[in-house]
Amino acid sequence: MKGRLLGRKPALALWMLIAVADFVLVVAAIGVVTVLSVLGGLLALGTGVWQLRRHIAPARRPAPAVLRRQSRVVAGRRA
Repeated sequence: MKGRLLGRKPALALWMLIAVADFVLVVAAIGVVTVLSVLGGLLALGTGVWQLRRHIAPARRPAPAVLRRQSRVVAGRRA
């Protein structure tokens, strides 16, 4: 049996083609304006949730490095 293994790229491309065709059929059945309205609403809702999570979560910035000056003694006095 020298056939192709399941899960290769041609099978994925075929399923993506089927998904696009299904989307086209849904748009044709319920209308372009309705689909665009639903997609726009989902986009707005997703953006709002993303912004809310960014606002609530603590900032993930590295703590500033503490720079200390070394004390150098040169000829009995501090430089």
